[in-house]
Amino acid sequence: MSLEQNSHVKIIAREILSSNWYTLRKITYEYLKKNGSWQSQSREAYDRGNGAVILLYSVSLKTVILTRQFRMPTFINGNSNGMLIEACAGLLDKDNAEDCIKRETEEETGYKISAVKKVMEVYMSPGSVTEMLHFFIAEYSHAMKVTEGGGIAHEQEEIEVLELPMAQAMQMIETGEIKDAKTIMLLQHLRLKNIL
Repeated sequence: MSLEQNSHVKIIAREILSSNWYTLRKITYEYLKKNGSWQSQSREAYDRGNGAVILLYSVSLKTVILTRQFRMPTFINGNSNGMLIEACAGLLDKDNAEDCIKRETEEETGYKISAVKKVMEVYMSPGSVTEMLHFFIAEYSHAMKVTEGGGIAHEQEEIEVLELPMAQAMQMIETGEIKDAKTIMLLQHLRLKNIL
């Protein structure tokens, strides 16, 4: 059900607060409460488009492929070096989720994959960000490695590719070395489904 189809919500105004990088909007609306009264509310929503994330894994090696890169928002919120270990991810732009994640996988990790499995769709921060994230997993082998990866220079990406034992990755969640929600969710998915 979209906002426009919800009879309990009436959009009053939409205002663009910023469109420097992506779009930050202020939405003023009325919401029908359970007691039958209408309440005026206002919220800000950051629209950066939808995205996709993938966790590459090897059953035979019992390993996963992760990335490490600098993330400014974590740096200004207490991450002393700003580096974050993550599963490979990217914005859809105008691609469908599967095409996007195959492209991002090759650009970031250097692995050219053909078969991916979609496992879920998730709103990662629904209180303030519109993004829907499509989650994928895929098995990899070293034969699929076609480049060094590392991201795209003109997008100012400098990404380190990590091949880690699954047991070590799970331990890194406990030690706080892995703090990225999408990565933790995919690692837990592999564990819960007894894939690794």
